[in-house]
Order: sequence, then structure tokens, then C-alpha cells
Amino acid sequence: MKKKTIKKSSNTAKYAAIGAGLAGIAAAYFFLGPKGKIYQKKTMAWAIKMKADVVERLEDARDMSESAYHQIIDSIAREYEDKAKVGREEIQSLAKDLKKHWKTISKEAGIGK
Repeated sequence: MKKKTIKKSSNTAKYAAIGAGLAGIAAAYFFLGPKGKIYQKKTMAWAIKMKADVVERLEDARDMSESAYHQIIDSIAREYEDKAKVGREEIQSLAKDLKKHWKTISKEAGIGK
């Protein structure tokens, strides 16, 4: 299967769309998901920061594919497991949820067209 990539020069608008998609997904998952009521009572600053870190790395990426997207999320999740004052389970849950949305985000961003 041919790996789909995009050039850095066309990344800005596409990654802005990815960032907006990630923001919506993260908010919906944590505040409306299965443990929404619990999460609504907690500060989700770490989740917002983690999402921002993902977007920042995406903006710096030269090529973007599903596997590269997953590697970025995994890398940032490992960093948060080491430094965040949140449980590993919560961090991995957000990472897993972000990964599930690759098709939607790539479609909205026009990646692979």
C-alpha cells in the first residue's frame, strides 16, 4: 500500500483543521464520554496541553501519514506519563481516542486527496 504524504508547504491550513478537530474530540470525549461527569469536576488542563503538544508536533512534521500521526501521539503520551500528575490510564485513554479519529481528521484536513 502506498504511503500518503503531504509536503510541508501545504501543511499550515491542513494542520489548523487537524488542531480544531483534536480540540473538539478531546473536549467531547472528556466532558461527554463515559466518565464525563467525573471529568467535568476535574481540571483538564493537562489534556488541553497534551492536545496542543500534538498539534505543535504536527505543524513541525515534514510528512503526515496515519502511522506518523500515531507515533506523534504515542511519543507525547509517554512524555505525559513521566511528568503529568494524572494516571497513566487517563493519558492512554486520551491517546487511544485521538488515534481513533485519524480518518475523520485527515478527511477534514484534506490529507490524502
